[in-house]
Amino acid sequence: MLKKNAWALLCTLLLLSGCGFHFANQGGIEPAFQTMKLQSSDPYGYLSREVRNQLHLHQVQLVEQGEVPELRMKNSQISSAVVSVFKQGREAEKLLTLNLSASLYVPGRGEFPINIRNTRTFFDDSRAALAKSAEQDAIYNDMRAQAARQLMIKIISLQNQLAVK
Repeated sequence: MLKKNAWALLCTLLLLSGCGFHFANQGGIEPAFQTMKLQSSDPYGYLSREVRNQLHLHQVQLVEQGEVPELRMKNSQISSAVVSVFKQGREAEKLLTLNLSASLYVPGRGEFPINIRNTRTFFDDSRAALAKSAEQDAIYNDMRAQAARQLMIKIISLQNQLAVK
C-alpha cells in the first residue's frame, strides 16, 4: 500500500513539474523591473525603509534617474477604531488599520494604482499605558513591514499581467 502511494506521489510530482505548474506570484522580478526608481514623501520613514529592503531582497536596483519603472508611494495612513469597551466604559480593544496608496509608473505603459490595507486588533488597557504604547508602536511597524511585502507581491502580479498583454 505504501509503495502504491509513493508511486502515485512521484507520478503527480513529475506531471506537475512537466506541465510548467507554479504557484501564483512565486516568480521573481523580471529583468525589465530589476532597475527602478522609488519616490516617497517620507524617504527615511519606517515604511520606505521596509520597501527598499524588500526591493533589495528581490534584487531590484534603485536608481535616481533614467527611463525605468517608478514606484510612487503616495499616502500611508494608520487609523484606529474602538471595537469593544470594558464594563466601566473605557476602551478595551481597538482595530488598527493601515492604508497604503501607491502606484507603479511603467514608461510607455502608464501608471497603475496599488492599494494595500492591513488590519490588526490591539487590546488597550489604560492601566499599563507606557507598555501598551511600546506594543502599539511594534504593531504599527509590523503592519508597515507586512504592507511592504504585500507591495512586492502586487508588483510581481502587475509585471506578470503586463507581460501577458
